[in-house]
Amino acid sequence: MARDLPPGREILSPLMAANSAALVYGPAGVGKTFFALGLAWAAASGGSFLGWRAPKPHRVQFVDGELGAVAVRERLALFGPPPPTLQLVLPDLDEGPAVDLAQREGQYRLMESWGDPELVVLHTVPSLAALPRREGEATDSLQRFLRHQRRSGRAMVLVDEATAKGPVRSILHGLTALDTVIALRHPRGWRPADGARFEIHFEKTQQLVGEEAEPLLAELLPAGPDGTAAWRWETLARDKLERAVRLLKRGLSAEAMGDALGISRAQAFRLQARARQRGLVPGRGEGVKR
Repeated sequence: MARDLPPGREILSPLMAANSAALVYGPAGVGKTFFALGLAWAAASGGSFLGWRAPKPHRVQFVDGELGAVAVRERLALFGPPPPTLQLVLPDLDEGPAVDLAQREGQYRLMESWGDPELVVLHTVPSLAALPRREGEATDSLQRFLRHQRRSGRAMVLVDEATAKGPVRSILHGLTALDTVIALRHPRGWRPADGARFEIHFEKTQQLVGEEAEPLLAELLPAGPDGTAAWRWETLARDKLERAVRLLKRGLSAEAMGDALGISRAQAFRLQARARQRGLVPGRGEGVKR
């Protein structure tokens, strides 16, 4: 308590600070790449992304192992001229062996290629690390790598694919080095023609509290006459609360209500508590009001 500790530096407030690590996962085609690029762009430019704001431009390293240079360039063009503090690591332009962050040699090689980034985005983990589906030595190596980056004052963002039950590499969800887990999901009625339109659910967070941790609906609008696109977003709290109240009144438990809405157990109990506080459903031990 008496030790002189420097305050945490905000990277993208209030979502992410220095010394933090986040996992972002979602199904194929949901918009993970646009989410990751939007986050990296805002942090590098000192701008904002979905209401989260960077207090100043930060040095950002975006490491891509999935799309390739041409596809990354096409997506970057939608955001406008890239800020000078945004650096890209594109393995298909590298003549050396493929990066494998599950091995120390791959970790050292990647770190030798960058300067001193404040934020590193790994897109995607399966394409950059040969990880097993069960815990093992490779998982421990990645865990140590993340902890080393956090001790060095860097923020880390890992991007992963998802199945119906969670991340493809479920071992990532349980990494103790993570303090934020974000799930991107298709909204109800979504069609492929809708493009990058997704719900953002915070399954684990130490930075966000209260309404800041409520799920969001985000959409990347089509490019305008200047060739750049813009984001539109809104909170899902009101819609989720109304749907939760209807399910709770039908006699569903908080867990069953959360499963029906596709939200985490923690979010389901928060909705139940809010509904009780507002008198929308009976409190614990109370009967149904007639």
